[in-house]
Amino acid sequence: MLIINGDIHTMEEKSYGTGYIRIKDKMIEEVGDMSACPLPEVGETVLDVKGAWVMPGIIEAHCHIGIIEEKLGIMGDDCNEETNPVTPELRAIDAVNPMDPAFHDAIKAGITSVMVGPGSANVVGGQFLFMKTHGRCIDDMVVKNPAAMKVAFGENPKTAYGDKNMYPSTRMATAALLRQTLFEAKQYLTDKVSGKLEQTDFKMEPWIQVLNREIPMKAHAHRADDILTAIRIAKEFGVDITIDHCTEGHLIANKIKESGFPAIVGPDLTARSKPEVQYMNFKTNKVLCDAGVLTAITTDHPVSLIQYLPLCAGLAVKYGMPMEDALRAVTINAARICRVDECVGSLKRGKDADVAIFTGNPLEVMTKTLYTIINGEIVWGRNSKRA
Repeated sequence: MLIINGDIHTMEEKSYGTGYIRIKDKMIEEVGDMSACPLPEVGETVLDVKGAWVMPGIIEAHCHIGIIEEKLGIMGDDCNEETNPVTPELRAIDAVNPMDPAFHDAIKAGITSVMVGPGSANVVGGQFLFMKTHGRCIDDMVVKNPAAMKVAFGENPKTAYGDKNMYPSTRMATAALLRQTLFEAKQYLTDKVSGKLEQTDFKMEPWIQVLNREIPMKAHAHRADDILTAIRIAKEFGVDITIDHCTEGHLIANKIKESGFPAIVGPDLTARSKPEVQYMNFKTNKVLCDAGVLTAITTDHPVSLIQYLPLCAGLAVKYGMPMEDALRAVTINAARICRVDECVGSLKRGKDADVAIFTGNPLEVMTKTLYTIINGEIVWGRNSKRA
């Protein structure tokens, strides 16, 4: 495919005015100015977008699409296993249903990939995965699995188990239980490396990639004190985290910056439904960005609907976040935080051909999606001509 006459926004340092993108074998082969545009090859699809806005596919860095299905109620909700507060062995790949209509809504909004996994009822919820939004078989849609280990702080685990008169029922117990789990996992890894391990433990094995810093813990934390507890435990055990939701992050932006950990902010396009989100505000994105924190934006679908991710980024701009930073927050920054930036998040030679084409800036509410391209295939938009 050859996309021509586009207003190219690469999300890389190098940018173009009116330019072209050549796609071969599901990958981006060339990106350049129209003055250097090659002639179409025989049989090559030519897509003349006539000045439309062309950018990398949008990325949702934290959601529950397909694991909480629309229309099906409790029968389609596989998000939280509220029978045991520590379930690292659970894998999102076994619960996400690609037939969830929300995937189609995401595609129509130019969203080409998502980070999806368990919810926050458990102290340890299980393993997230990173996947494309187009397909019928999840095994063919996965980009990285596992991509993170879900852990949670604050109200959710406290109420999920405290209401049942079970442990943990306090923030202290939540932190203690996570410490105990990490302590045991660290000892397990030590024994495995030294050859002392007598048998493989199904619940311990998933922690090896976390302890080796190959994947992060995905830490659900809204309140400032919960964010700082997550940072404290991560530093104590020498593991990486992403700070997900980060609702009060603007109150401790300097501490988050000092930690070196990234933030995935949101959902802000929703009600203040519980005490720990009382200070929810779109300005959090600006404050963290100004502090130098690597920041992405989330809808936490279905808390806010996934198709409103570009709108959430636009509202972050309304509250002071620079436009370019907001665009990066739903593309290359999200890819970096999810550790998949080698294949998605920007328009660059060698990356997956995930491209979103709009009538204008997608962060503006009146903008329409013209085409969504995933792995070099037009999955939303008008038919194109062949050379």
